[in-house]
Amino acid sequence: MVVESAGSVRRVLKSRGVRFAVQIAVSGGILLLLLLQIDVSETVDLIRSSEVAYVVLALAIFLGTTALMAWRWQILLAAKGIHEPIGWLTQLYFIGYAASQILPTAVVGDAVRIIEHSRRRPDAKAEAAGAVVLERVIGATATLLLVAVGLALAAGRYDGLGIFIWIELVSVALLTVLVILLFSRGTRDVLERRIFPLGRRIRLDSALDRVHGALHGYRNHRGALLATLVVTTVIQLLRIIAIWACGKAVGVDESVLVYVILGPLLFLVMLVPFTINGFGVREAFFVAFLGRFGVSKDAAFATGFLFYLVTLLNALPGGLILIWRSIRPMFARPRAS
Repeated sequence: MVVESAGSVRRVLKSRGVRFAVQIAVSGGILLLLLLQIDVSETVDLIRSSEVAYVVLALAIFLGTTALMAWRWQILLAAKGIHEPIGWLTQLYFIGYAASQILPTAVVGDAVRIIEHSRRRPDAKAEAAGAVVLERVIGATATLLLVAVGLALAAGRYDGLGIFIWIELVSVALLTVLVILLFSRGTRDVLERRIFPLGRRIRLDSALDRVHGALHGYRNHRGALLATLVVTTVIQLLRIIAIWACGKAVGVDESVLVYVILGPLLFLVMLVPFTINGFGVREAFFVAFLGRFGVSKDAAFATGFLFYLVTLLNALPGGLILIWRSIRPMFARPRAS
């Protein structure tokens, strides 16, 4: 039994190592191709001369919406009878952001939040994990709704949007399948009989069953789901304005409507963890998308870089919290004997 477990661990670590190497190669390759297409010195000048006020606005939006995201998590937890202070949940969100900047993918930030929450409430691990997964699903739903609105408003005003319509249609189809898997009573029976038993090989069958059960339970909390969808939509609209501010900072004068299309598609692309923290894909998306509206590759790349810089600064509070946690014991007063 011990030998079998050790072999499973080695296989998991090997697969993760291979995936990490592939992510590095993909990110590096995309960035290299982009650097060959832009004027590096011109791009650096755009970034250095960017208007600080717009960058500060974008950062303020990101910091504020992080608290809104914590409120969204609080709503989902409260629906299951788990009541947490908003300040503590906001801390966990910032810690998750910090972890996602250090480790390969943004999904790691979700895992860190689940782990941190389980330390406080070990009896509610499945509910916390289910709420985090549901946040992702609702986030994808809000993203697709905004993409549809943006494409509808842009119809007739801009050319070359056909590819984005196809992306929207495929994404909606995939999300529909996912929602059916999560909430349909029929598919739950199939998952219990066919899929969850496969998890026994890596000893995750019971955990998968509990998390899926926690997700399935939200069928009875439609008010919480609707409230979370509304909050998520507001968050994404605000972050679209943050992306617009990054563009304005380097002199991109496109309408906010362009970013209403760009932002949700970017959020959708960033959900796919095939690069290291979106390196390369994020910048390539800005160059390819804004290029359709006549924006130079240098300015588009600079916009993407400023957007990344803002997300990095948004993770700074989480890093400071982790540092304080590590040094706090040094300042603890010794107990009187």
